[in-house]
Amino acid sequence: QVQLVESGGGSVQAGGSLRLSCAASGSIFSIMAWYRQAPGKQRELVATITSGGSTNYADSVKGRFTISRENAKITVYLQMNSVKPEDTSVYYCKMCQLSRCYWGQGTQVTVSS
Repeated sequence: QVQLVESGGGSVQAGGSLRLSCAASGSIFSIMAWYRQAPGKQRELVATITSGGSTNYADSVKGRFTISRENAKITVYLQMNSVKPEDTSVYYCKMCQLSRCYWGQGTQVTVSS
């Protein structure tokens, strides 16, 4: 059974930094991604990274967030810099291989002004 375990969330002041991690067990994934969902809003894509290292970002986080991966550890990271109050959300990792995708349990990120 594949499990994704997230860590690194918490509270930070605006302008600060956080690093999220998501570690998986038991499989190899071609696509890794981070999503977020704020209260009362739909879940939105934050960033993706392929097995070859190609990345894609939502416009709202470009230049501030960096997604990376460590294949040997089956882990994906999200480095969040210059955070803003509007980045406050529950952040979820997602990993996919072919047609199967798995989600992490979510980690809360709260940015205070």
